Amino acid sequence: MIYIYYSYLSAENHESILKNNLLHFSEEYQHKIKRFRRWQDAQLSLLGRVLLFNGMKELGLSYPRDQKIHYTRYNKPYFEDHVIQFNISHSGEIVVCAITDATEIGIDIEIITDVAIDDFKIQMTENEWNKISNSNDQKNAFFEYWTQKEAVIKAHGHGLTIPLQSFEIIDNQTQIQGEKFYLKEIKIDEKYKCTISSKTTMNAIMLKNIC
Repeated sequence: MIYIYYSYLSAENHESILKNNLLHFSEEYQHKIKRFRRWQDAQLSLLGRVLLFNGMKELGLSYPRDQKIHYTRYNKPYFEDHVIQFNISHSGEIVVCAITDATEIGIDIEIITDVAIDDFKIQMTENEWNKISNSNDQKNAFFEYWTQKEAVIKAHGHGLTIPLQSFEIIDNQTQIQGEKFYLKEIKIDEKYKCTISSKTTMNAIMLKNIC
């Protein structure tokens, strides 16, 4: 089972979100949050942590909130002594967090905005680019592929050291260096595209807003 938790930003509740949650985390993380200049950036980061630890608590996993989150050399977060796998993404006004103990996962969410799609042609394979170019809704097609590719490289764990053009998404599947990855669209908000990727098929996914 993969559990996906999400939350929206709230300007109205920003101070209460900080007051009710920030002190539960390590002093190092508190200082990091306080250094953000924009309240939106501070809340996005904090909500990611809140979703992670609230989700783990809901799943019956007792873990202190000041537990240190480590990062691989490719900047993938993990707990040093826990089998749980997780990944966090945010865009616009939404934060998502995926949690599982079954497989390595990656999740990506992007707000659908006006972008110069042609600037990203180099990141797509020829077949992917043709499908985007020939789509009746090029913007939607682009963000679908973009979140798929981002989710895959996050699940793989080596980040942008893997060129996006080096693998092709076909029928919600792809391979990187002989490893197979599966993808699934997560529908949260019509203004966003969200995709999750894992090394195993995803038959059971639970989506929940817990903040």
